[in-house]
Amino acid sequence: MQTAVSEVKELLNRLPEESSYEDIQYHLYVIAKIQQGLARAESEGAVSHEEVEKQFEQWLND
Repeated sequence: MQTAVSEVKELLNRLPEESSYEDIQYHLYVIAKIQQGLARAESEGAVSHEEVEKQFEQWLND
């Protein structure tokens, strides 16, 4: 697992030189949300595609 500093350095190396502070913040936000989702899926278990379809079906029919 990479450290936060190494991930930020890697991100900065990938972004174009013209990137604004807002661009950088957005990319950091997305990375953080993805990591949170992966951690949650690991701790709580992921929901299968079929289960999501069942839940939507029930929600739409209620």
